Amino acid sequence: MNLVSKTLLLVAAIGLGACTDPSQYGTGGNGTDYNSTADLNGVNDPSSPAYFRETIGDRVLFAVDQSTLGDGARATLLAQANWLHANPEFDALIEGHADEQGTREYNLALGARRANAVEEYLSSQGIASNRLRVVSFGKERPIEVCSDETCYGQNRRAVTVISAGALTS
Repeated sequence: MNLVSKTLLLVAAIGLGACTDPSQYGTGGNGTDYNSTADLNGVNDPSSPAYFRETIGDRVLFAVDQSTLGDGARATLLAQANWLHANPEFDALIEGHADEQGTREYNLALGARRANAVEEYLSSQGIASNRLRVVSFGKERPIEVCSDETCYGQNRRAVTVISAGALTS
């Protein structure tokens, strides 16, 4: 393919891209993302997942190679349990994560232990087991990427993801 053909194809692709209707992606022509605006307003609604995530707290952190819940983690999980009691229409998926140190297999198992520790705590607070599910991502989904303890510490976590009754058995 010669240079003229490549240039024409590039110009055509750019031209077609300019014809895309931005509202099909949940945004208005002015760039406003309606989904995130609704989510931001939900932070003030105590029964919303946004409130749970931002005010209650959706994650707990763990020490190196540990799946034991510390005092801060138990306090966060108690608040999560209280929110789940007050909002029975929501279920929770508990994601277990690890830092990048160690093998993939080891970190998947460690993430599973962390997610199970959170599930057991929430269950001990009276949350029905059919409202809770666990999954381990090990080191596959870091939120911080660097070879430093500040990053590792943020990646050693369990995250409680709220959904409206989507986890039925």
